[in-house]
This record gives sequence, structure tokens and C-alpha cells, in this order.
Amino acid sequence: MSFMEFSNTEKILIILHQESSTPGRIGLMLKEMGFALDIRRPCLGDALPETMDGHAGAVVFGGPMSANDPEPWIAREIDWIGVPLKEQKPFLGVCLGAQMLAKHLGGSVGGHAESRVEIGYYPIYPVNGGDGISDWPQEVCQWHRESFTLPHGAKLFARGEHFENQAFRYGEAAYGIQFHPEVTRLAMHRWVVTGSHRFSLPHAQQAPEHLAGNLIHDVSVKQWLLQFLERWTTLSPRKLRETV
Repeated sequence: MSFMEFSNTEKILIILHQESSTPGRIGLMLKEMGFALDIRRPCLGDALPETMDGHAGAVVFGGPMSANDPEPWIAREIDWIGVPLKEQKPFLGVCLGAQMLAKHLGGSVGGHAESRVEIGYYPIYPVNGGDGISDWPQEVCQWHRESFTLPHGAKLFARGEHFENQAFRYGEAAYGIQFHPEVTRLAMHRWVVTGSHRFSLPHAQQAPEHLAGNLIHDVSVKQWLLQFLERWTTLSPRKLRETV
């Protein structure tokens, strides 16, 4: 497997929501592509840029909080998403990040009608052409109790069995995905220890199922993520102009 070559030192803005969080495989792949990572944690007081002029894109990751929580920094971060959207810079929201994107666009965030969760590996089904990616994994890592409604004007390109909306695109360069392709084998081992108290929630899988799912599906998840990021990183207005 080879990465696309990028002769740049452009930065990708990485937004995390815990002191111990990392950008995982997404961060590793972006660095392999030649991008620098500008990591910020608004929940710990880090400011977000007023413009994306200094960044080639932004990735907002997950976290244990809800997009509906009343903390002021959450509302500020949801509002800030308008900056990359207005400037048409590549934006990717993962789990909580996707929920924040949906909420910014007028969608709503909430739990399952039957109080189910998705914690483990669950089937995913591409729809509407899967946004042009043909090789999708059969199952993906999930870790959430809430999901989002599809905002007006957004296009769904993957669905699930228990939470319908799994991946969407808004405009040319803004994406939200409910699942976690960034999780490495090492991270999975850490999550099943630190998050084991959640395994009693309705429909949550147990630690052996997590580890088995990772072993079975991780190669295809990694291939999907590489295809996605190779295209996503070319969606900035500057790069689009260069290809014309």
C-alpha cells in the first residue's frame, strides 16, 4: 500500500476533546502524506483560528461529551465549524465531530428510540454510490450513544442498522462520519479497558467481540480510510483550481 506523495508542509487542524486523546490512524496517515498536524483542544482552553488561511483542512474528533451539553466551549466549537465551511476547506467530523457538523447545519443530535448504543463492530452499508469509494469494510468500529439527523442539503453515503445515518457530505468538502476509522489495534486494547463500564449498555458488545472485530475488519477499514483521505486532502479550493 502506498501513500500519495505531497510536496508540501501544509498543516491540518486537529481538534481533540480529551487531554489524552490522539488523532490515531488519521493523524498517522496525514503525516505520511506530508502534512503537519496542528493539534488543539478547545475543551482545555485552546483557541480555534479565525480563518483557515494557515490550514489545508480540519478534522474534529470524538469525545465522551454530547453536542447537546451546555458547556460554552461546545457551542463555540459548533459555531466555529462555519469557518472551514465558508472558506470551503476540507472538513471531517468523526463521531462527536460529525454530530457537531450536523448540528451546525441545522440537524439534531439525540439517542436511539430504544436506548440502544453502538459500542463495538457493526455492519455498515454504502448508499448513493458510497461517495465514490467502492471498497467499503463490512463492519466498522463504533462507540456512541447518540447520532444525528441528516441536515437539509446533505447527502447520505453510508447507513447502519441501528443508527441510520452513518456518513454524509455537505457541499464539496465537508464530511461527517459516525464511526471510528482512526482506531488502531493499540487504541482498541486501550478502549476496551478504559471504556469497559459502557459494555453493560443496551446492545453494546463485550471486549472479546471488540478485539475480534478489529482483527477481522481492520485491514479493510484501513484501506477505506486511505482512499478517503487521499481524495479529501485534494478538496481545498486552491488544489481544485490547480487541477483545472
